Order: sequence, then structure tokens, then C-alpha cells
Amino acid sequence: MKIKYILTTFLLLLLVSFSSCAQKAVENKNTTTTYILVRHAEKDLSDTTNRNPNLTEEGKKRSENLVKILADIKIDKVYSTNYARTLQTGEPISKNRNIEITLYDPRDLYNSAFQAQTKGKTSIIVGHSNTTPAFVNKIIGQKKYNDIDEKDYTKLFIVKVTGDTITDTVLNIN
Repeated sequence: MKIKYILTTFLLLLLVSFSSCAQKAVENKNTTTTYILVRHAEKDLSDTTNRNPNLTEEGKKRSENLVKILADIKIDKVYSTNYARTLQTGEPISKNRNIEITLYDPRDLYNSAFQAQTKGKTSIIVGHSNTTPAFVNKIIGQKKYNDIDEKDYTKLFIVKVTGDTITDTVLNIN
């Protein structure tokens, strides 16, 4: 009788463990990770020797407008390169959502640590005319997007990853 009880308990625990593992596998496969990537807003070009310019007034307005554009989207993380113009572009969203900006290295895009940190979350990633499309290309696994024209500050890329399915969209925003 005791052996039957132990065996039954063991089988029940084994069944629960397998169903729990199967459930987690299904959850992981159906988890959607969303990346919203933007180039920094308009930068001050008055000093051609300044490699780290601030945003212009127009750029500040554009970054404030991002808060309005993304108002209905739950945002978990805000990433930026370590430049004044990208940090200033991400700052209004960061302050509005009370989320600290996390720096990323544009030379090491979409690495395994980044993927783990962002899995199942919605992240805003502020970059540059060359790093933003490169980042999107890295996520989608193909060279689909070219560098953004230096005068274009309107592109907003949305990439969704659900299991093995990856979708990408480009919007022009003002």
C-alpha cells in the first residue's frame, strides 16, 4: 500500500513537472518582444567640430512628441547610445514613464545579453542614422534597411519577435 502511494505521488509529480515544462515552453514561444527604434531627433549642426552636439529646439519638440505618439503603448525599457543627442531624445519618454535610460554599445547590437534583458518586453531604442537600421537588420536577420538620410529624422521602426516569427514595420512620424 505504501509503495502504491509513493509510486502514485511520484507519477503525479512527474506529470505536473512535465505539464509545467510544456506550459513554460508554450509561454516562451508565444511571448512577444517588441522593439521600437528611432534615430535621435534634430541635432545642432552649428559647430562642425562638435562630435557630441545637443538637440536643437526642433529636436527637443520632436522628442517630446514621441511621448504623445507612444502614449498608448506600455514601455518597459529605454535604451540609448551614450551621446547627448540620443540621450536627450530618449529622456522625455524616460521621464514620462519613470524608466531609467540604459546605455547600449552600437558596436555590439542585439547580443544575447540584450535579448535576454528585453525578452517579452517593449523597448525603445534610440540610435543614429546608421546604427538604427543596422540594429533593425540584426534583429530581423537580414540586410533590409539602409542608413537613414542625414536630414531625415522621421523614421520609427517597430520590430516584433514572437517565437520564430519576426515582423517589422517602418513609420514616418513628425
